[in-house]
Amino acid sequence: MLELLLTSFPAVIRYYQLKRRGEAMTVWNMRTAIFLWAFLAFFLFVAIFYFHPKSYSGLLPFRTVSVVAQTSGPVTEVAVKNWQRVSAGDLLFRIESSTQQAALKQAEAEFAKIAAAEAKANDNFKVAQASVAVSSASLDKLRGDLENAQTLLARSSGSRDAVRLAESSFAIGEANLAGAQAQLNLAQVDISQSLPAQRKAAEAALDSAKAALEKTEVRSFTGGIVTQLAMSEGSPASTLILSPAMVIIPDRPDDLPLRITAGFSQATRTALYEGMPAEISCDTNIGLSFSNTILPARVRYIQPAISTGQIVPGGRLVELNERIRRGSLLVYLELEHKEQQKIMLDGTGCLVQTYTNNLGGFTGHLIAATGVIKAVGLRLKVWGSLITGIGLAGGGGH
Repeated sequence: MLELLLTSFPAVIRYYQLKRRGEAMTVWNMRTAIFLWAFLAFFLFVAIFYFHPKSYSGLLPFRTVSVVAQTSGPVTEVAVKNWQRVSAGDLLFRIESSTQQAALKQAEAEFAKIAAAEAKANDNFKVAQASVAVSSASLDKLRGDLENAQTLLARSSGSRDAVRLAESSFAIGEANLAGAQAQLNLAQVDISQSLPAQRKAAEAALDSAKAALEKTEVRSFTGGIVTQLAMSEGSPASTLILSPAMVIIPDRPDDLPLRITAGFSQATRTALYEGMPAEISCDTNIGLSFSNTILPARVRYIQPAISTGQIVPGGRLVELNERIRRGSLLVYLELEHKEQQKIMLDGTGCLVQTYTNNLGGFTGHLIAATGVIKAVGLRLKVWGSLITGIGLAGGGGH
């Protein structure tokens, strides 16, 4: 309607010309004005719809968190209710844990056994050190006795039997020292290799038992709202992702920008560009005061592929005639004013209107100025949806 009014000036001028001349207005003498009017209207329609694309498929997407158990068993406690807000680490429910507790006690007993063996090995090491010291001192004494016996025999003051006895005693002393040293080495191996390996195995078993016990307490990994909770005490804990115990609607991360997605016609690819200004109006933000109903935004990213063209390897060849439906161009937009993110409701449907302003020269400024018509049309669409109560739903992106 606005386009027709703006381009009707040739017909209006021709009408006043005929009126001033006193001639009757007919189709014949208005033919040039009407043709020029139709040409300008067509040109304006094309310019506006091409350079200022609109999408009715705007959406604020979000993901939910499905809560499933990591171990099976009956539920012994449900710590939350539907619509309850939880924080990361909060307990959601507990599972019967007698088996896990028994395994933990056994692992703790094995760990205590290793600790006792380490204490015993330290005592054995000290005893072996003392035995080596005694054997070494005894061997020194026996060495002296042997030397004395050999000296006396050389001076013809001793007997050969005394030398043989001293040699035998010295050999026994050497054997005792070697045995004591072997016991010391064995104690060192126990302390430095065997027991540490056994300790690591016991620690691993203990950690595994603790982890198994912790799995019987299901806690939230994120903050959010609990919904679709349909379990009670005694219910079997489900470990299947397709059958979650509950669903959590997570809170928005503070450091992650809110992005609205919209699907545009593929024909608008050459008109859309990153940084392009836009306006967004969402169904959940429409109000009588019109405050925060139309929000300024900007195109941040244009997906470089069309989803319907994705080919998945299969057992048969792809038949392109089955892919007649054209997919949309996925565009991500961000709000210009971050404080307005708080009023956006996850999952809301939005109408997205973009405006071309990157063209230079007089023609570029003229095309940018025609965006006013689309801006007015957007506001009329919002008012109409508010009055009729049917929302902003429409056809595909144009």
